[in-house]
Amino acid sequence: MESDPVAPWHYQRLHPTAHIRAMSRQSIAPPVADEYVPYYAGYVALAREHDPLALLEGQRDSLRAMCASLTEEQALVRYAPDKWSVKEVLGHLADTERVFSYRLFRIGRGDSTPLAGFDQNAYVAGGHFDQRPLGELLDEFLSVRNATLQLVNGLTPEELARHGIANEAAVSARALVYIAAGHVAHHLKILRDSYGVTIP
Repeated sequence: MESDPVAPWHYQRLHPTAHIRAMSRQSIAPPVADEYVPYYAGYVALAREHDPLALLEGQRDSLRAMCASLTEEQALVRYAPDKWSVKEVLGHLADTERVFSYRLFRIGRGDSTPLAGFDQNAYVAGGHFDQRPLGELLDEFLSVRNATLQLVNGLTPEELARHGIANEAAVSARALVYIAAGHVAHHLKILRDSYGVTIP
């Protein structure tokens, strides 16, 4: 079954909650320390401060508001020469959401196949995000995030508790929910603090 189409960029500017269905929400207990490696502890900590599903849902509006406040030129800003542009950050969020969601899908389905890691810098370089319209990048992230939410809402508590291997490390399905939410929260903080972007 195909997912609902995402509203066009100009329509989203006028109607920021258009085409977003309210989803039934389950409570997802926070993962314990052996369900993720220390590298992800900061992301999990950020998501622990909230209901992770509410955070996943609300981050869509935060990114919509951010993009609506920026021109194409402003979205090319880097806070240092060796840092990503705002567009590249947004592209990175979509790329990484895909990876986390795919891991969540495989582990949640009980697939024990070890899953490969990825090079985020190589992915950003290969994404050519600075050459793409900001609205298009936003639409892409929203499509991926909506798919993540639909996936999570279709998993039972037992499936969310399943463990697998990703990037040569143990991780649970529910930890990936917290990691996905915390990863975006981490980058939203950097966009506010280092790029000076206004994000509600």
